[in-house]
Amino acid sequence: MIEAVIWDFGGVLTTSPFEAFARYETERGLPIDIIRRTNAANHLENAWAKFERAEIDVETFDKLFAVESKALGAEVRGRDVLPLLSGDLRPEMVEALKRIKAKFKTGCITNNLPSNAIGSHSGRTLYVAEVMALFDHVIESAKIGLRKPDPRIYRMMVETLQVNPKNCVYLDDLGVNLKPAREMGMTTIKVVNAPQAIGELEAATGLTLR
Repeated sequence: MIEAVIWDFGGVLTTSPFEAFARYETERGLPIDIIRRTNAANHLENAWAKFERAEIDVETFDKLFAVESKALGAEVRGRDVLPLLSGDLRPEMVEALKRIKAKFKTGCITNNLPSNAIGSHSGRTLYVAEVMALFDHVIESAKIGLRKPDPRIYRMMVETLQVNPKNCVYLDDLGVNLKPAREMGMTTIKVVNAPQAIGELEAATGLTLR
């Protein structure tokens, strides 16, 4: 019996920033996936992790990301990556969320950047008010100093929603962020694209979502 559906935001309700990363790398002749590889290396304590926990400012992030990417083959300034993060809303996913909201509790766990990150389209500006209002509870990494995949952030959500994790569905576009939810007993969906995700969500909830 499903009680709640919990969503990631970027790459789930919006298009993935990975597409923008790839375009940026191609345009500048950078090694393929250098940005994603920099994000993934030492992913709990790298520049990206520290920035999403609001432990460092933009200037520090810019410099640390440059050092980390250079160690992997090519220097990329952190400040240049920030404008690539803003995805477009996926209308069909928003519609699915609205239909879910009518039947189940809803939550959003998002790794985001401090809202004052210069040149960033993340922070609150990314969160369209209409969409964010559909969630019963939202947890933002930059506001609480914790980020996925720290298991504590998932526990905070289920405790606030007052649901059993075994009765929850969790959607994310990153496998590393799905693992803790799965280990808690949640049904997990790795979002590759909207039709695939909605199909799996329909199967998990028994609802028609399109």
